[in-house]
Amino acid sequence: MALIDFFDRGWSISPQGTAYIQDDRHYSYTEVGELSCRVAHALLATGLPKETKGAVWAHNDTTAWVCALGLWRANMCWLPVGARNPADENQEVLHRFDCEVLFFQQAYAPVIAALQPRLPKVRHWICIDGEAPEVRGAVALQAWVRDQPTHKPHLRVDLDDVVAVSPTGGTTGVPKGVMNTHRSLQTMFAHYLIACPYDDAHRPVCLAAAPMTHTSGMLSMPATARGGTVVILSKPDPALMLGAIGSHRVTELFLPPTVIYRLLDIPDLAKKADFSSLKYFAYGAAPMSVDKLKQAVEVFGPVMMGGYGQTEAPGSIAYLPPGEHFVDGRLASDARLASVGRPNPLVQVEIMDDEGRILPRGGTGEIVVRGDLVMKGYYKDPEMTARTIVDGWLHTGDIGSLDGEGCLHITDRKKDMIISGGFNVYPSQVEQVIWAHPAVRDCAVFGVPDPQWGEAVKAVVELNEGQTVGADELIALCKRKLGSVCAPKTVDIVQVLPRSPVGKVLKKDLRAPYWAGQARHI
Repeated sequence: MALIDFFDRGWSISPQGTAYIQDDRHYSYTEVGELSCRVAHALLATGLPKETKGAVWAHNDTTAWVCALGLWRANMCWLPVGARNPADENQEVLHRFDCEVLFFQQAYAPVIAALQPRLPKVRHWICIDGEAPEVRGAVALQAWVRDQPTHKPHLRVDLDDVVAVSPTGGTTGVPKGVMNTHRSLQTMFAHYLIACPYDDAHRPVCLAAAPMTHTSGMLSMPATARGGTVVILSKPDPALMLGAIGSHRVTELFLPPTVIYRLLDIPDLAKKADFSSLKYFAYGAAPMSVDKLKQAVEVFGPVMMGGYGQTEAPGSIAYLPPGEHFVDGRLASDARLASVGRPNPLVQVEIMDDEGRILPRGGTGEIVVRGDLVMKGYYKDPEMTARTIVDGWLHTGDIGSLDGEGCLHITDRKKDMIISGGFNVYPSQVEQVIWAHPAVRDCAVFGVPDPQWGEAVKAVVELNEGQTVGADELIALCKRKLGSVCAPKTVDIVQVLPRSPVGKVLKKDLRAPYWAGQARHI
């Protein structure tokens, strides 16, 4: 299937049904489908070829997402940019990855106008919600598509055509462009459709709480393929989110762990919102505290769904579906809850040592992945592609193991592993212990230079509101649970940990001052 076929399947199931809800506005499948066709025809009328890069610079918005659908309908390539990213960061992404078409909202017109001289490759500027006279050459979307037909264009599509170039690898300061295709993304959607069944009497209602330009956009597509409804939140407001779950009878949503922790901090949360409609509450993109996962099951019900993926193998290397959180009606062991579940059916997953040998069950090494889920490669970077995909195996850079049940455990990112006095210390194991302390909301563990041990374990901790705990108490807790080697030598208590726009704790920002001018071993 071409990527747009997933939307079109929902369109055929429920042409007058509600495809998207934003605020009080309902958008039918036919309304959205026809606008995406007009956008596609307008794109094709420019004479631009397939795989042309187009971006949408906007906050969560239905029309903005329709522009992404229009790019796919024209067999062009979506270049995700985060509206909340620094302007210079978005400019670097747009320029490095050859963006030629930029859709944007009026609110960002002044920023984009200032960046225009640094974006010489952009040939078409389309304002999706009105006029933008400050942006040279910009046209309003409605004027741009006014005379375009509403029928689907007939295009020849190759499953290996690139439909998304996603920036990643910010730890180096230079983003890599991950090229995903119709083939890799349809495999992601297939995994989700297999893992999250619905009976014929019900259609999904997906809450797009996270930015559509990152996780929520792609994760909404399986719901759309079933003729379901996507509820789009204009801003990441916890009160709006909780209200939307109950009022729209939301059945599925995704949130990163750090946002879930903040919800769990709300007193009497279960009494303040109605979660009875939820079937699949997906978490991922960062490790989840086992203790907080147990708390989430108590509050939200038996609906939690863990997941593991990378941009290079999008979103679905392994899942821990709701039922796998239990054994014989009781919560599963901490070991299983700490895993990301079993590898999904349309992908091969193994553990490999540094010599490229596949390890037996229980062995710890690099997680490698093979199958249609794997990216095509890095944009205009054949050398990095060749280093990352070897003999068909994607080297994820994650350290992990497969246990006797076939569940995949992620120990840590290879680059995050700490070598202290010759011993390997995995930050995620230390973080699990610190997370379990009732005063702790979130934490980050990383290595800092040490003249005696090479690296010393350091923790930076964010506390729950109104809670206190001393560094010595947390260090002593880690020594009891893990031993002296793994226990932090120092702990800093901070008001707020630095996070990305999608909620990931930015360890690189915490680590950088300690390693300035020094080379790490990994």
